[in-house]
Amino acid sequence: MGTQSSYDLLATMPPAAPRVFMAEPQVPTPVDQIVAALKSVHPLQGLSDSEYEWLATRGTEWAGEDGNLVFVDGGPVDKMHFILKGEIHVRRAKGSAAQIFIGRAGQMTGKIPYSRMKTYGGDGYCVGCGWSLNIDESMFPEMLAAIPSMTQRCVSVLLDRTREVTRMEQQGEKLLALGKLAGNLAHELNNPASAAQRAAASLFGDLKRFGQSRHDLGRAIKSDDQNIALKAWYERTREQMADFSEISNARFSPLVVADREDALAEWLEGHGIPEAWALAPSLAESPLTIAQLDDLAEIASPELMVLGIPAFAMSLRVERMAETVIDSTVRIFDLISAIKDYSYMDQAPIQDVDLAESIERTMAMLQSRLQGISVVREYDSALPRISAYGSELNQVWTALIENALEAMEETADQEPTLRLKTTISGQSALVEIWDNGKGIPDELRSRIFEPFFTTKAPGRGLGLGLDTAQRIVNKHSGSMTVQSKAGATCIQVRLPLNQAQAY
Repeated sequence: MGTQSSYDLLATMPPAAPRVFMAEPQVPTPVDQIVAALKSVHPLQGLSDSEYEWLATRGTEWAGEDGNLVFVDGGPVDKMHFILKGEIHVRRAKGSAAQIFIGRAGQMTGKIPYSRMKTYGGDGYCVGCGWSLNIDESMFPEMLAAIPSMTQRCVSVLLDRTREVTRMEQQGEKLLALGKLAGNLAHELNNPASAAQRAAASLFGDLKRFGQSRHDLGRAIKSDDQNIALKAWYERTREQMADFSEISNARFSPLVVADREDALAEWLEGHGIPEAWALAPSLAESPLTIAQLDDLAEIASPELMVLGIPAFAMSLRVERMAETVIDSTVRIFDLISAIKDYSYMDQAPIQDVDLAESIERTMAMLQSRLQGISVVREYDSALPRISAYGSELNQVWTALIENALEAMEETADQEPTLRLKTTISGQSALVEIWDNGKGIPDELRSRIFEPFFTTKAPGRGLGLGLDTAQRIVNKHSGSMTVQSKAGATCIQVRLPLNQAQAY
């Protein structure tokens, strides 16, 4: 049986449902009914009857059913809409299906005089039975002349729209930043949590086996002399291993561990210890030496060796698992403490902030993104604490450091380097965040602090990070400047040292 080509499959697929638009009703609504409906439009309240009638007779009616299109993403914006009945929900044509705007009955929307809108930012759908009156933009001059108060009404609506769009975009930027922070924390918490879970699961079974091996060893000891000799070796070896651990702060490298594992496995097989391959890894990760095993072989019979060495190896493994659980939970606790410090949870809004500590708390939140990044810290120990909104300053460092990390993503010919510096500059504390990324082009440098300006790909940012950072710095009576060339970009933040001048 032959296979169908993609063209054959497309030919057999049912055609997509046609997109139905709102349109002029077959029977026009009487003018007096349109006037009555216009009086429910909030921005038009207070017009005279003649002014309402002017709009009713010059406008174009649209009517539609639930699901009908009002306009499409990218379509030209050329009409002002008075929504008289139903709702208009606007959704992106691509991406999330969430509503980005909802127009309800009684609202004025669409193209408004003095608006710079050119195209629609999404598909507008009618929800419920829809009815609207539309004024074409070609009628705007005549409308403003006939109804002088429309100028003020339109400007008021535009201001409200600007505030709402700004609020939505700022909320989106906050959610994007929160998502990044949550992703970083999830990555950081996953490693110690997974390690603790694996260690705890292994520990449960190992404890059972360790108890059984100690029981078997105890039954095999036939005399007090053997017991005393084994106990003395155990205490002596433990003491020597502890001394070695205190001297050597670094763990064995993987290569050294592999060599030790081979040597220990060979020794164990040479002395008839069963399952040498399973015991050698636990012994190789500890400071135990071949000489210490030789010492044990001199005082213990072969029968005791067969039971004693597995019991000792099992004790080392159990301790290693318990150590992993402790280290992992400590790491989780440290991360939770870092989150509390980063957000200044349960603390007053204004703090005496150590800028170096503040930056380091932010770095802890971004730890997962610092892989392969060389970080150079130049903190001035003489820099005093400053009075500031601690959690808001952390937002500044987050935005600046994230921008620096993203700028270095395309750095291939040199090691990505992030330099963090704090110092005293006159009566101000100066923070500098350097990166050796591609730099900011001269033609864009004057625009980077503009709200909604971004060079990032769609979905990666809304262009509010540096604007928010600048507003926070201005709130602290400080300033931000940027210096940039290829391979060296520095953003400087100056904050007043004098607490009395900060607010």
